[in-house]
Amino acid sequence: MSRNTALTIRLVQLVVGLFLYGASTALQVRAVVGVSSWTVLTQGLENVVPWSFGVITVVSSGVILLFWIPLRQKPGIGTLLNALAIGPSADLVLWLVPEPAGLVPRIGLFVAGLVLLAIATAFYIGAGFGTGARDGLMVGLHQRLGWPLWLARTIIEVTVVIVGWILGGDVGAGTVIAAFAIGPMVQPLMPLFRRFPWSPERTTSGTGAPTPTLEARPAPAARAS
Repeated sequence: MSRNTALTIRLVQLVVGLFLYGASTALQVRAVVGVSSWTVLTQGLENVVPWSFGVITVVSSGVILLFWIPLRQKPGIGTLLNALAIGPSADLVLWLVPEPAGLVPRIGLFVAGLVLLAIATAFYIGAGFGTGARDGLMVGLHQRLGWPLWLARTIIEVTVVIVGWILGGDVGAGTVIAAFAIGPMVQPLMPLFRRFPWSPERTTSGTGAPTPTLEARPAPAARAS
């Protein structure tokens, strides 16, 4: 596979992954059994600062990126597209999918959204164009401290929920389930989505040597964990 072909497929993987990420968020909102951890935090911050939900989301992304500095994470194309694509895709799915009637359909929709979120996270990160601000914390803790991905994600999710709840954000059963479940769900998927023939760690330059990429690679110790 040529380098240009591999790059094109990776870009498609990135865009599809980000669309699915936004769709998963919309499904969880429509389920009405508890919003995701970062939404809880944003709702809590609305009680503290006189800004809209959207402005808080953008500003908080910038603040989160500051935590990337000690973790030695570098933003990529995926970081920018994350901020631009997830919102519109969530709005589209919210428009297409109505709120279900009855508890069982709502639980089913929530589970579907949670599974899709795990797949979407591994899908777009596996493209190798950088993570979003929030997922970058998970990857940074994994690479720098050697924590398993599931542990890093769970600690982040629980911390965000607690802070958001203290500030007055809405917490439901789905929030608690997502906080503890998403990390273990993402953990086994990450290696799978990095093994495609076009993945950065698999693509070769024709000589058997890895093709250089602009994205930061995990340290050997992190890949082995």
